[in-house]
Amino acid sequence: MNTSTSSFLRRGTAAALLSLALAASAQAATWVYVANADSQEISVMSLDRQRGTLEPVQTVPVGGTVMPMVVSPDKRVLYAALRSQPFRVTSLSIDPASGKLSKLGEAPLADSMANIDLDATGRWLFAASYGGGKISVNAIGKDGAPGAVQQLIQTGPNAHAIHADASNRYVLATSLGADQVSAWRFDADKGLLSPNDPPITQTPAKGGPRHFVWDKGQRHVYLIDELDAGLHVYAWDATRGTLKLEQSTTTLPAGFTGKPWAADLHLTPDGRYLYASERTSSTLSAFKVDASTGQLTPLGHTPTEKTPRGFAIDSSGRFLISSGQESHHVAIHAIDPATGALGAPQRVAVGKNPNWIEIVDLP
Repeated sequence: MNTSTSSFLRRGTAAALLSLALAASAQAATWVYVANADSQEISVMSLDRQRGTLEPVQTVPVGGTVMPMVVSPDKRVLYAALRSQPFRVTSLSIDPASGKLSKLGEAPLADSMANIDLDATGRWLFAASYGGGKISVNAIGKDGAPGAVQQLIQTGPNAHAIHADASNRYVLATSLGADQVSAWRFDADKGLLSPNDPPITQTPAKGGPRHFVWDKGQRHVYLIDELDAGLHVYAWDATRGTLKLEQSTTTLPAGFTGKPWAADLHLTPDGRYLYASERTSSTLSAFKVDASTGQLTPLGHTPTEKTPRGFAIDSSGRFLISSGQESHHVAIHAIDPATGALGAPQRVAVGKNPNWIEIVDLP
């Protein structure tokens, strides 16, 4: 076989694999869930990737100020935290055929929780309280219904986000008021947190660390500050569960003169691009991620919905959906895979004060 024939066959194989992947993606249904705090409901929509559009499917009343949400690892259950009294987490089963939600159960939360997440097994629910400066662990039953609070830990003021790493051995939590990230060892058998060594990483002063994400390779943690709109790259030691600051930049657009109020950040599934939302300017900032170092290169800013508190990126990495707290709409932006640039938004009306988005693919 000559070189040109071999090259042709390789290209043909790659093209065939790409076609199969696209066909599988087209066959999968994609559902978008939006928490609407002030109308106390969750909007359910379908994402049509062929047309790049969102279509309403269902509106689900939840009887409280609904904000952070998380989907179970098996994609069968959506959990939503209610930040009005009585503080609780509600679980809703996801119909794989229609994407519609039906209530499964409810359990008390220790406080008004700014963030919730599940461990890798789906047996434990973590929560972080901004007003209470605390983190907690709830058990999850075999049926997916949440149980009682089994551990409650006081942290620095204004706890804001809590997540486990991919190994499920370590948990990090931010303290916006103390400029800290706390690190915890996690016992997944017992559902218990214990302080790591060292237990605290101090972040830049008066920044207000808010949300964070790991890269897929678990080599870096990206952290956004609410109060100064800073964006930081930390090296992650997956063996010891420790952080080391490597880069700091900003999510603010050029010429910004207001009070910074950054909110959320997410990586594309392939890890090539990172996006962050800033509420005062109502913009999304884009960054190219260096594959070898994890460091960020700014790509520019795109206007989006007014006061974009939360957003999400679909599993194909082709669409970003942002929520406008003050516009009562969500916007879908196409992502250019070659440049990371965001397309002009297509707007869809939802409930009042949309603030959190989850995207689920189901066959």
